[in-house]
Amino acid sequence: MKQASARPYTAASPPPAGAPLPRMSPSPPQPLLAALRRATRERHDRIEALLRLDAPMTRRRYGAILRGFHAFLGCWEPAVRAALPARLHDWFDVRCRSRFAAEDLRFLGAETVPQLADRAQRAVGGLSLAAHAAPFGSMYVIEGSALGGQVLVQRLADSGLAPGRGASYFHGFGERTGAMWREFRELAATEVGPGREALETACREAERTFDALLATFEPIATFEPLAA
Repeated sequence: MKQASARPYTAASPPPAGAPLPRMSPSPPQPLLAALRRATRERHDRIEALLRLDAPMTRRRYGAILRGFHAFLGCWEPAVRAALPARLHDWFDVRCRSRFAAEDLRFLGAETVPQLADRAQRAVGGLSLAAHAAPFGSMYVIEGSALGGQVLVQRLADSGLAPGRGASYFHGFGERTGAMWREFRELAATEVGPGREALETACREAERTFDALLATFEPIATFEPLAA
């Protein structure tokens, strides 16, 4: 996974042209970003070790990883959208990536696993997104995961996969990925603000989101062994 830098863990395909973006003030994102990084560093390392995205990627392992993200995002995206202000719904919709995981699974001929969806639903149900700052802390985990996906796409090409042909999820938003990450950071900094309570709320929800991902992926032997 990516800790808001540029190592592997997730992404998709270009957003619709002309999709509306919210107005943002130029608030510096550094205090929020630094706090989120500190709060989630240990969990980030745990999920990177679990998913082993830097290891050789067989189609079997890749399909297992896709199933996990598809199940998780299928529950997480509606929950976060509902928690965001209505003025940000269109902005959020452009960034949703579960459809790309579904597209890749169809290309691979890989079926979804109901037990995994149930596990993801329980994990996402443990999030607490009501406070205004909370969904932005949760989004930090998933937005950060989009970085570095093109490195994985290059390795997936060795298995005959490419964007639009089984590798759309990790392809991300192509050349727009970096700009979209900066856009998120600026918006999150503006929405969360500098207050200590809001920062703590965002960090707590980022931690819970990593925990939910770990809960989704940890019992991997029940759907596909990632070590294969």
